Amino acid sequence: MSDQQFIEKAINLAKENIRAGGRPFGAVIVKDNTIIACGVNQIVQQGDPTAHAELQALRAASKALGKVNLADCTVYASGQPCPMCLAAIRMVGIKRVFYAYSNQDAAPFGLSTEQLAQQLRSPPQQQQDFAFIQLKLTPQVELYQLWQQQRQSSIKS
Repeated sequence: MSDQQFIEKAINLAKENIRAGGRPFGAVIVKDNTIIACGVNQIVQQGDPTAHAELQALRAASKALGKVNLADCTVYASGQPCPMCLAAIRMVGIKRVFYAYSNQDAAPFGLSTEQLAQQLRSPPQQQQDFAFIQLKLTPQVELYQLWQQQRQSSIKS
């Protein structure tokens, strides 16, 4: 299949999701020219603000492939991924994302995330109407060292 066919699949998923009462977003994860996973936006249906199409597809792809590193995959999304989805895509190592509709296309319908993306370009401490406060325990719990020790002991076992 071609990039055009994969993006059409993402758009068709979005259309099906609209007919099912969902929002107009679909995503496809591809590896070696094969669709590994698909997802649609289900934030309303699931009552889960993280149930975006891209995240649904990433979860399904990780499960299908049995790994969380998806660097060998590509994302095709009906709409420009929001900052949350884009961060998740980058965190799993994906290096290519194709999308059909931009934030500018989505803005007249109240579906653009450009304003949020602009806010997130500033350090959290400088973002408007947002408190970002580090609060440590006293005495300090060495959480990350505990995790590292646990990992090392399970590797040796």
